[in-house]
Amino acid sequence: MKKGGGGGRGGAAPAAVMVALAAAVILAVAARLADGAVTCADVDSNLKPCIGYLTGKEAAPPGECCAGVKRLRTLPASTAERRQACECVKQAATRYQGLNADAVRDLPNKCGSPLPFPISLDFDCSSIP
Repeated sequence: MKKGGGGGRGGAAPAAVMVALAAAVILAVAARLADGAVTCADVDSNLKPCIGYLTGKEAAPPGECCAGVKRLRTLPASTAERRQACECVKQAATRYQGLNADAVRDLPNKCGSPLPFPISLDFDCSSIP
């Protein structure tokens, strides 16, 4: 009886290991896709708290703004992703009136988190390496 029970468990254990391994692979791929794909929604949500500072209504970027800049720093991993994030920043800038170009340019340094691409209202994103 122990042999039959052990054999059944022995068959179940490799199957459970395979299911767990498959789940781990799927999670790893999903995490990479989520981390690797920069969207304008990501950029917008991370920079929206900065609008008060960028329009001169606040003297310094608030903590929530700098947290967004730091998150934005980790999003783009490849040249294409950095270029996409740069284009998203430029698109976002067109939706807000009265942005201070100096505040836009200096934002990453003010937050202590330089980005892997410059923030500028007129930067050529295709030149990002």
